[in-house]
Amino acid sequence: MNINVKAKAENTYDAIVIGSGISGGWAAKELTEKGLKTLVLEKGRDVKHIQDYPTANTPPWDYPYGDRITMEEQTQYQKQLRTGYTVTASTKHWWVKDTEHPYSEEKRFDWIRGYHVGGRSIMWGRHSYRWSDLDFEANAKEGIAVDWPIRYGDLEPWYDHVEDFIGVSGQAEGLPQLPDGKFLPPMEMNCLENHVRERVAKHLNGRILTIGRVAHLTGNTTRGNRGKCQHRNLCMRGCPLGAYFSSNASTIPAAMATGNLTLRPYSAVSEILYNKDDKKATGVRIKDTETGEYLEYYAKIIFVNASTIGSAQILMQSATDIWPDGLGSSSGELGHNLMDHHFFAGAMGVFDGFEDQYYSGQRPNSIYIPRFRNIPGQPDSKRDYLRGFGYQGAASRGDWSVHIKETTLGKPLKELVQQPGPWKMGVVAFGETLPYHENKMTINRDVLDINGMPTVHLDAEWKENELKMRKDMVEAAVEMLEVSDFKVVQPLEMMSYPGQAIHEMGTARMGRNPKSSVVNKWNQVWDAQNVFVTDGAAMTSSACQNPSLTYMALTARAANYAVENLKKMNL
Repeated sequence: MNINVKAKAENTYDAIVIGSGISGGWAAKELTEKGLKTLVLEKGRDVKHIQDYPTANTPPWDYPYGDRITMEEQTQYQKQLRTGYTVTASTKHWWVKDTEHPYSEEKRFDWIRGYHVGGRSIMWGRHSYRWSDLDFEANAKEGIAVDWPIRYGDLEPWYDHVEDFIGVSGQAEGLPQLPDGKFLPPMEMNCLENHVRERVAKHLNGRILTIGRVAHLTGNTTRGNRGKCQHRNLCMRGCPLGAYFSSNASTIPAAMATGNLTLRPYSAVSEILYNKDDKKATGVRIKDTETGEYLEYYAKIIFVNASTIGSAQILMQSATDIWPDGLGSSSGELGHNLMDHHFFAGAMGVFDGFEDQYYSGQRPNSIYIPRFRNIPGQPDSKRDYLRGFGYQGAASRGDWSVHIKETTLGKPLKELVQQPGPWKMGVVAFGETLPYHENKMTINRDVLDINGMPTVHLDAEWKENELKMRKDMVEAAVEMLEVSDFKVVQPLEMMSYPGQAIHEMGTARMGRNPKSSVVNKWNQVWDAQNVFVTDGAAMTSSACQNPSLTYMALTARAANYAVENLKKMNL
């Protein structure tokens, strides 16, 4: 190993953040704004807002293969392509090549990744929902896994704090299972979506269909240099307006503005350094992926925000003679309890009506139907499985391409192609997955990535509770479309595998006891309390809502705690 250790003072910071995605960007912002000299380490290349979004303004029709990558390129992205909705000609530069960053799997697991500054905050779906005490209390009430060490009240002010900064468009609905937030004006639902909202509420015990709550700036609101959403729906390419929240457009510029941030791309963290006498981490060792050089950096606190699987991998690689399975492994839970939402189950239908109505723009959002199963006090909500699910979906009119098979010629053809097709609507559920100890990841030292680092082996599957829930996810979707007068309703259920929802959680879970969890209620690693894990790895259960807003709130809360305790010399 070629280790180039420079003068320690030169490489010493107040804080180190590993990862620059949604939670890493938040850690950088909060720590630097509170006065800490902070080093952010990113495994991949740098991506600067606007200038490094090469396809942001390329018209869709300029791609020769309909925005599909070539057959030759597909051989490099075989696992990234398995979801069917990620790697395209206009977005391929964001996704890792499986040939360069392989992983192995006991059962199918679609681990979808992007290694660059901003991480998946550039490509995320942007749905931003608060969790409720229904979610935080479920494990304790049902005797599942371990109890969350926090409740909604602990996170509520931090949800407020995050929403104030990122901007969340949405509509208040007053539901206890989905707390309302600090919303910007909601995006508009179309006529059929409003029709379904009315029919579902009337016929299905007040069930709610609402517009999705998304991290987009709407109305006349701006945030710094971020502008209002223009409804282009090209978000995954990177938004030059900064209209949706990303680290690149929001938290990293805010951290840079303090003068306290040092951002270092091409920095693959090989391990966290630990002093067993002080029982603290002292810094990190990285490999510069451009030069191959190994370097060490030092800090008083370390935030691990490399993603659910990436963060656990770094902890596992930080083995010592005290914990051979890695830093944070003393409970035996590190790498276990791997969760994701299961989906690809719902329904679609064709609606006969509203022929004289259409919509404008390409709304970068869907409708949302919050959880309505197993809700205390709600009629007809109890089912023979635990937890619940929520739906995302949309209504739209078919396009004019259906007419290209017509044999009509001349004037009749011209008149025909001026008429859009029928209204259709589809909804797909995202279901909660229980935390199972046996769903896990391990280090694979026999297969190395392009940087010579160990890779991971994934072993997770849906179990009886998820399979029971999936049947109801389909049946309830069919029911909602049928009571909304759709003339043709088709149930949808495709095979779903862990990883496909890109909501991995749980490999370094929070808990109340060091014997059964990896981090405490402040996201501190029990085994080294100046190390904080605040991304999806820390989640104790998965709820059914998109989790990123909760990662951000946990990160802001933990950063505040870390700085307060640094000042008191407790860390």
